[in-house]
Amino acid sequence: MSRRRTLGTKKKIALLVSAATVAGGGAFVMASTSNAAPTPKSASESTVCLGLATALGNNQKFIADQRANPDAQSEARIANREAVVAEIKRKQEASGCAVGESAQDSQTAQPSQPAQSAQPPAASAQPSQPAESAPAGDTGDGAAASGQQVCNGSTVTLSGEGGAPAASSNQFPAGTKLTVTNLDNNKSTTVEVTSVSGSCALLNNAAFEQVREPGKFLIRRALIEKVG
Repeated sequence: MSRRRTLGTKKKIALLVSAATVAGGGAFVMASTSNAAPTPKSASESTVCLGLATALGNNQKFIADQRANPDAQSEARIANREAVVAEIKRKQEASGCAVGESAQDSQTAQPSQPAQSAQPPAASAQPSQPAESAPAGDTGDGAAASGQQVCNGSTVTLSGEGGAPAASSNQFPAGTKLTVTNLDNNKSTTVEVTSVSGSCALLNNAAFEQVREPGKFLIRRALIEKVG
């Protein structure tokens, strides 16, 4: 009888050890799963990531155009924009987005703007944007009259540049004043174009902060007017 009792006790101990091993393995698997890095979000999954990807794409296009059509200032412009690209990538990582994902600003993919009763209609359809060159030669919206709506259908994102509120454009020469209104929150800012970019109108960080919605890096519904 005592032998049976001893064997029974040994079996119980073995079972307890096995159960503890299995439980420990399960806990290890759960801990490993919980500590795994989250999968970065793509531009199609997050408006924040879409805005950053668009900003990155616009800056990369600008750099490519400057290299394809260089002038005396191209080297300095490229160096500046490469620093901007690096900053945008840091923002992508901090926001949980896929680092390096790039998207060109597409007007055709955006919803049409509602009619603006206070604004006269555009004189003609938005022409295709020319390659990066001296903006003084533009024949697009740069010739628009003061107070006229321009860049129809364009989204607005940040250029990533610092400094006082300003804009950059491949349609308008330096010194042009633009008013940008975010139709989703009715916030507006009036800024001066100070440099060339790869889009009709890009806002630098300070100007974008004046009209952005919290946590977003893209304005889908924007009204852009040339005011001076």
